[in-house]
Amino acid sequence: MAEIKYEIVEHIGVLSESAKGWKKELNRISWNGNTPKYDIREWAPNHEKMGKGVTLSDDEVRVLKELLNK
Repeated sequence: MAEIKYEIVEHIGVLSESAKGWKKELNRISWNGNTPKYDIREWAPNHEKMGKGVTLSDDEVRVLKELLNK
């Protein structure tokens, strides 16, 4: 299985935290050296492990914001 490289370019905020210390965060992440995208997922303390998440482009975030503001 190929290694996935990522860089958290901007930490925007924490949405929630579990009793085990995992945090659901909104970040901008560059995956495999590509243009950063918005990303929502759970992270273990110190970001050593991650859960499944959702990655959104700038356009998708704009649409999501419009939908939430209705």
